[in-house]
Amino acid sequence: MTETELSKTYVPQEHEGRLYAWWESQGYFKPETQLAHGLADPDGARFCITMPPPNVTGILHLGHAMTAALEDLMTRYYRMRGFETLFLPGSDHAGIATQNVVERELAKEGKTRHDLGRAAFVANCWEWKAKTHARITDQHRQLGISCDWERERFTLDDQLSHAVRVAFHTLYERDLIYRGPYMVNWCPRCESAISDLEVEPEEHDSHLWYIRYPVVSAGWEGPAHAWGSGRWAEGATQFIQMATTRPETILGDTGVAVHPEDDRWGALVGQEAILPALERRLPIVGDAAVEPEFGSGAVKVTPAHDPTDYEIGQRHHLPQVNVMTETGFMNEAAGPYAGLERYACRDAIVKDFEKEGLLVKIEAYHHTVGHCQRCHTVIEPRISTQWFVRARPLAEKAIEVVRTGEMRIIPERFEKIFFHWMENIRDWCISRQLWWGHRIPVWYCEACDHQWSAVEEPTTCPVCGSAGIRQDEDVLDTWFSSGLWPFSTLGWPTARSHDLQRFFPTDMRETGYDILFFWVARETMLSTELLGRAPYARVYLHGLIRNESGQKISKSMPDAWKYDPLYIIEEYGADALRYTLTTSSTPGNDMNLDMRRIEGARNFANKIWQATRFILMNLGEETVVPLSAISRDSLLLEDRWILSRLHRLSGEVLALMESHQYGEAGRRIRDFLWDEFCDWYIEATKVRLYDEQVDRTTPRAVLLAVLEQALRLLHPFMPFVTEALWQALPEQARQGEALIIAPWPLPDARYLDDIAEMQMAGLMELVRGIRNVRSEYDVQPGKRIAAVAAVGELAPVFAARRDVLVALARLDPGALTIVTTTDPLEKAASVVSGELVAYLPLAGLVDLEAEKVRLAKALESLQGRIDGSRARLSGPFAERAPADVVTRERERLSEMEAEAGQLREQLARLG
Repeated sequence: MTETELSKTYVPQEHEGRLYAWWESQGYFKPETQLAHGLADPDGARFCITMPPPNVTGILHLGHAMTAALEDLMTRYYRMRGFETLFLPGSDHAGIATQNVVERELAKEGKTRHDLGRAAFVANCWEWKAKTHARITDQHRQLGISCDWERERFTLDDQLSHAVRVAFHTLYERDLIYRGPYMVNWCPRCESAISDLEVEPEEHDSHLWYIRYPVVSAGWEGPAHAWGSGRWAEGATQFIQMATTRPETILGDTGVAVHPEDDRWGALVGQEAILPALERRLPIVGDAAVEPEFGSGAVKVTPAHDPTDYEIGQRHHLPQVNVMTETGFMNEAAGPYAGLERYACRDAIVKDFEKEGLLVKIEAYHHTVGHCQRCHTVIEPRISTQWFVRARPLAEKAIEVVRTGEMRIIPERFEKIFFHWMENIRDWCISRQLWWGHRIPVWYCEACDHQWSAVEEPTTCPVCGSAGIRQDEDVLDTWFSSGLWPFSTLGWPTARSHDLQRFFPTDMRETGYDILFFWVARETMLSTELLGRAPYARVYLHGLIRNESGQKISKSMPDAWKYDPLYIIEEYGADALRYTLTTSSTPGNDMNLDMRRIEGARNFANKIWQATRFILMNLGEETVVPLSAISRDSLLLEDRWILSRLHRLSGEVLALMESHQYGEAGRRIRDFLWDEFCDWYIEATKVRLYDEQVDRTTPRAVLLAVLEQALRLLHPFMPFVTEALWQALPEQARQGEALIIAPWPLPDARYLDDIAEMQMAGLMELVRGIRNVRSEYDVQPGKRIAAVAAVGELAPVFAARRDVLVALARLDPGALTIVTTTDPLEKAASVVSGELVAYLPLAGLVDLEAEKVRLAKALESLQGRIDGSRARLSGPFAERAPADVVTRERERLSEMEAEAGQLREQLARLG
């Protein structure tokens, strides 16, 4: 399938359906096709993941979409890596949920299940399943899920039902299943016992620690005594006080920030504080992002551990020091606290601060009722005769496979939670007083009271031969059949099943951390007991998806419609949803879904669409020369830079994907494509592409090579737009017939060029600075301005790429001077980046006198508003107005004061 011409913009609906149909028709989702095409080795590496079965009642929700998107990302990645891959789909009969839905439908007719009888009611449930099944599969197709639909399974299929009976019978014969009275959670609405895990509680208290750091002064340059001596800060005469909710991150501080207009701390801006324990010198910076009303008005800046601090660090060039391991323990950068768990570190550092006189104070800075997870009815604890699995013997085996590393949980911190729960596990109540589900395979003899379990349905009692037998009325907990999913779907208990032999144990279970014990624990206990090994090698846990405010998304929300994945796909495209879900969170952590992220992902898809369209339009009529045929001598600075960045990215992404840091991998690919390739390299190549007097072979070859490899990197995250664009590339630029089966791009060290990256970074920083000045002085985009660039030893490099500097910074080519060094120019705006400096004569930017008048008037008007705001905040308004209104007024004042400071700086420059 080859695209002939790209439309002006990317319209997902024009491509997603046809591409999915084409992939499926070509058999790309099937391992047999991969082997037939030589894309995988039948004796080589394989990757298998079984889809967590969505229940048959449901419309796809964001949790399902998150799971499916991550699983498909993994599958597509390993398929491209040359693994024989199987993504096996299926659905769950969802006993309680389905029965509730069908009973509600009957209630509309004034009937109950008892009016129908068991057989007729179960028949109704099968009819409901038939109606909803197509909808479920269609929803997964819309998401682009590349699973083998010919292997689709359902938990009540004959083969899986047989597996359930074999499993129950085996455990029964091993005395691991018993029946007896027990305290259970009872749902009055469902009229059934539910497990502890099906009880849903429908809140976290903390503190605010006030601390202080000593400030370097003429009489105190640093501590003379060891940390922990109680005399560490002895001799210090000046301190800066801050408040923090996370004392353990103190060790990653690289600065202290205050609001530049805060009279309490303003005089300290430019000085240094000393970080307790590590004695790191911390610059004290002024930044408008600091809220003077929070805590003491000064904040510790930890760029590696806080998003706001990161931004402050970027603005003030503060280093980023990571002090924690991926498992939440303190690393070597934490000095004397290395090796401590983060909260143990918190306790230790607070105690040490108190000992050293650096802890000022601590302030307090928030009954649950159990509900049935399915119907949200308040549960009642009650004694009832039920069927149970003796969980402790099974749990011990499950614990062992995690302890030995046979099965890993990602993130690792959840292993401790897993151990704690499994070590304190209660017997598992597996019977439900329902009609829809796997009926418990136990029979009772009316003549001799014998009770037995069987795989095949008996006709007489095996003890007395009586035909007066009856089967147990209850059905099994849905999680029992779901617990067999990793192996029952592959053919168990048929030992000779090809899929079972080839793909079991499977490689991954991806699911939300909220069902770690619902499902993962069940699967692990049953697999280790029945097959003697873990069901999969790794468990990847994602967090819950919440709305922009961090609230749990529910159907009762007035704007719940906008969180419907099908609405999002229709509005923004499947790729936008997939990219957002896979890159907006980290394993085990909740994410707040801001619809602006999805809009941004859609814009990203359109960005690379437009970039590809531009490249194709500028290839010319002649055959494109492959990059391999381009002499390295013909590569200019920007060519060497982008190729180095591409292959460095390929190495980083490979490492991130292998370590399951999918979100970070996706974010880096996006940053490369948008920020480096589109915004810098493509813009730089226009100098040559638009000049008919120069050879355009090299930039065309580099553009195509970089784009093609980047599309392969992005494909698992955004499969539709990348396949559509890849098919539009010239045939000689592509490897294979489809991107979905193209080889994964590996880094080539020959293209890594540290020097080119350093030189281009210098040029880019200078351009950014010039652009900022142009914006500050509101210079028209089309106006060319003069500049003197003093760039030290990079002068020859900049001179060689003078045309690129001129084009990117919109400079006047006749008024650009590139020198090694020069004296500062008067009445000129300066741009400083390390040792690189550019001077932009103000006379060329603005009418100096007119600009002075304009700025003075603006400052006078703004000062009036500032005075008015200050008067309100110092009067009755501050006491009588609602707190949020007062807060907004203070924020407004802070913003106006910052703006006034900028106006004064601009006036000072004009002389």
